Amino acid sequence: MTRSMTGFGSGRAGAAGEEIDAEVRSVNHKYCEVKVRLPRELAALEPELARLVKERLARGGVEVTLRRGAARGSQSPRVDLGLAVEYAKAFEEVRSRLGLAGPVSLESVLGAEGVVTLEERAVDVEAMRPGASEALQKALDALSTMREREGAALGRDLEGRLAVVESLVTRVEALSPRSVEVYRDRLAERVEELSRGLAPDPVRLATEVALFADRVDVSEEVTRLRSHLSQMRGLLFGDEPAGRKMDFLVQEMHREVNTIGSKSQSADIAASVVSLKAEVERMREQVQNVE
Repeated sequence: MTRSMTGFGSGRAGAAGEEIDAEVRSVNHKYCEVKVRLPRELAALEPELARLVKERLARGGVEVTLRRGAARGSQSPRVDLGLAVEYAKAFEEVRSRLGLAGPVSLESVLGAEGVVTLEERAVDVEAMRPGASEALQKALDALSTMREREGAALGRDLEGRLAVVESLVTRVEALSPRSVEVYRDRLAERVEELSRGLAPDPVRLATEVALFADRVDVSEEVTRLRSHLSQMRGLLFGDEPAGRKMDFLVQEMHREVNTIGSKSQSADIAASVVSLKAEVERMREQVQNVE
């Protein structure tokens, strides 16, 4: 099955009393390049998460983002006793000098800036590991579904273009012998015209025609093109990622078409070659998106 290299997926899982959200984005890339963005406290999980991605995907520039959700009890209060004592002394001094009644209250001291702060509890990375992996796997499942859906559309387009290329190759194959016949007739007419009515030497004429036929013969190129087309179809319906192989085959197809064009002495073949180049170039653009 043909798969695209572009897609998006997200997943969520619970771990250590909180939720972890994972997002995965992928774009075209020659190889599989993974970038993982994590909260600082989960940085130790980066190698493992990158490995999970590479186990699932063969090609693509992949960006993984993990975020921690709000956790119950993830913060704990911290009281700065030294600062509280200083505030209490300062408040008592103010009360005394102003002649205010009543003692300094606990609420006043605790409400003073900096006395009570909330701190993040230390994160247990090992406890978070299963949830991070599960969230990422769910995101990769969604990503793979999108890549397969887009890949199916790519496969249909490429299959149609292969059919067009094959029909053009068949046309070139049929036109090639005709170009030799046309050349032979024109050569005979030209020789007869220049020899002023004398019969041309049939042996010499046959030799010239044979040399021309050898120069414009495209049977080898046509055979190789058909082989490339057959291999492309096999890759389209195979189970393994085949984008790089397809890219190579398209380059080889382009090479064969160029050779046919350089050998062509027929306007009809030249027109077919132009159409072949256009179709192969469109295939090349599409193959760039295949995993």
